Amino acid sequence: MTPDRRIRVGIDVGGTFTDAVAVDAATLTLVGQVKVPTSHHHEDGVAHGIVQALRRLLDESGRTASDVVFLAHGTTQATNALLEGDVAKVGLIGIGTGPGAVVTRRLASFGKLELTPGKRLPLAYAHVTDPSDEAAVLAAVERVRADGADVLVATEPFGVDRPEGERAVLDAARPTGLPLAAAHEITSMYGLHKRTRTAVVNAAILPRMLTTADLVDASITKAGVMAPLMVMRCDGGVMSLDEMRRRPLLTILSGPAAGVAGALMQERISEGLFLETGGTSTDISVVRRGRVAVRHATILGRTSYLNALDVRTVGVGGGSMVRVSGGRVVGVGPRSAHIAGLPYACFASPGELRDARVATVRPMAGDPGDYLVLDAAGGRFAVTMTCAANALGRVGEEDFARGDQDVARAALTPLAAALGTDVAGAARAVLDAGTEQVGTVVEALIRDYRLDRDTALLVGGGGGAAAVTPHLAASLGLEGRIARHSEVISPIGVALALVREQVERIVPGATQEQILAVRAEAERAVVAQGAAADGVEVEVTVDPQTNTVRAVATGATELRTQDRSHRADADERLRAAATSLKTREAQVRVLAGTDAYTVYGTEVRRRLRADRHPVRVVDADGVVRLGAPDARVETMTVAESGEALAALVRDTTSYGDGGVRAPAVRLLVGGRIADLSGVLDPEALLALARTELRPRGSGEPVVAVVESRT
Repeated sequence: MTPDRRIRVGIDVGGTFTDAVAVDAATLTLVGQVKVPTSHHHEDGVAHGIVQALRRLLDESGRTASDVVFLAHGTTQATNALLEGDVAKVGLIGIGTGPGAVVTRRLASFGKLELTPGKRLPLAYAHVTDPSDEAAVLAAVERVRADGADVLVATEPFGVDRPEGERAVLDAARPTGLPLAAAHEITSMYGLHKRTRTAVVNAAILPRMLTTADLVDASITKAGVMAPLMVMRCDGGVMSLDEMRRRPLLTILSGPAAGVAGALMQERISEGLFLETGGTSTDISVVRRGRVAVRHATILGRTSYLNALDVRTVGVGGGSMVRVSGGRVVGVGPRSAHIAGLPYACFASPGELRDARVATVRPMAGDPGDYLVLDAAGGRFAVTMTCAANALGRVGEEDFARGDQDVARAALTPLAAALGTDVAGAARAVLDAGTEQVGTVVEALIRDYRLDRDTALLVGGGGGAAAVTPHLAASLGLEGRIARHSEVISPIGVALALVREQVERIVPGATQEQILAVRAEAERAVVAQGAAADGVEVEVTVDPQTNTVRAVATGATELRTQDRSHRADADERLRAAATSLKTREAQVRVLAGTDAYTVYGTEVRRRLRADRHPVRVVDADGVVRLGAPDARVETMTVAESGEALAALVRDTTSYGDGGVRAPAVRLLVGGRIADLSGVLDPEALLALARTELRPRGSGEPVVAVVESRT
């Protein structure tokens, strides 16, 4: 394997097609892409399509299996299994005696969870009072097996703190050969009901996912790829195949996560929203402080302890049809041309659109009857968001959705006549109606996550990106752009994703040692899954209201030395900072810097209030990686950091009715941004800083960006 031939491969298994891309491991540029039908009905299932895509990709990109240094795939299989009700029967072994037994026996009600209309989660329940009584445990296991259970889950009140009972049940049941799981292994959060429900749903998809994992693993190995196989998670990272075998539920809802991972890594978003637009809908997700926003997912109508991408879906896409009534556009979507079985008018030939006249139809039973179509010489066509974007020239030359602008304008001409306007006016009316729905959600997310509108960026991905993002950005007054290779942004995200692990613990009054222990556990987990230890970053958050300590660790499977052909010069970096700060370049000054980052700032004078000092951190590529509306910046060495940071934290800690609140601190050291902003306790914050800086050389420079919380 020669260094300049190394590639990272990402494969995204969709409902219809399996897309695969090859990304240069050094420059992170796209060097190949292929699309094959998803092999749902092959004897090897989707594994066959994955290997088929891989072989074609290597052949067309001129690479060999030995050139692959990273291979990951994303799949909708877990999501589809729940949506279709294609799951295994779960044998739930409840543990408890006295009052605890009453609570545990109620868990048998999970058998009433509805998967699809008329189909419930298949569950068999048995109870044991003493988990150390092996004979009693085996009798319970046999009862659920006799009832058809294909997988076992053990659960007990307080199993997070005292897991011995759940482990004893699994040890006794191991000789059966059935897949096994203990509720505390799936999540370590308190709450017997929610913890067990999360474990049961995980178990229901476990046998099917294990079969697929084994087939894919064997097929990839047979193809000659030596790189370990990774799998996309629902929070934007990847995990090892062994981890997927233990917690397949982490792959559910991972479809949108792949797209935002691609935007995050390829487009280097630090603050903004990613809009992945297909033919029918747009998935909207948030990037804040360079990280994707996640929350506990809702599964089968109930919240779980599964941390998944916070994604909002709007029924407007590139193929969304126009609704017209009373001489005006009254809506766009949710019905799309794809579902209605109609071709896009903008992709027709001029001859096919001859003699076009407007009509309104009811595309599917139950739809309103005001959806607009064109009846023309070539048949019936749908006027879509993509048609309007092409008519206005909003679709780039190389864009997947690019059509002939003259044809698009011809397609909009009958609508313009019906509306009493010109073609441009009709196209704007269509885009206004469609993007209004998306804009409402975007504005809500900006408020919910307190995004800085000065730095917030809208990035569009997916085949229909040009139909939504440019017009929406213009209407909201935000900067917007289409991601490069937007039509394959999801497999690119899979190829570029970092190994990720999140550890959550409920620790009332958490001490420094307990916080550091959670951090260390998360770091060990990603290293165990193949992340290079020297490049692991850990973000720690301590929520005093819920007593939750959360550590999110991320790392690459190899230390990345990105030999990119272009690095932004000083003028380009200054220009990027000034644009983000919305001020003239002459008003911006360099505050600090490392080999990887330059820190810029300006001053905003305000009457009757303290002046503000907004800051932007720009990387070597000229991308704004961090923005702060009012921050203090100090430079020190690692050796000086103990005393210097202690003084900084002491000077900027606030005291009030809400208690002691340490400042939000971010440290720039080497090529990393260590984000310590999730910790409010000053002593715990300083302990985390010492942990972050301990491996560094004593003379290495450190830049602290500090925001007071007022």
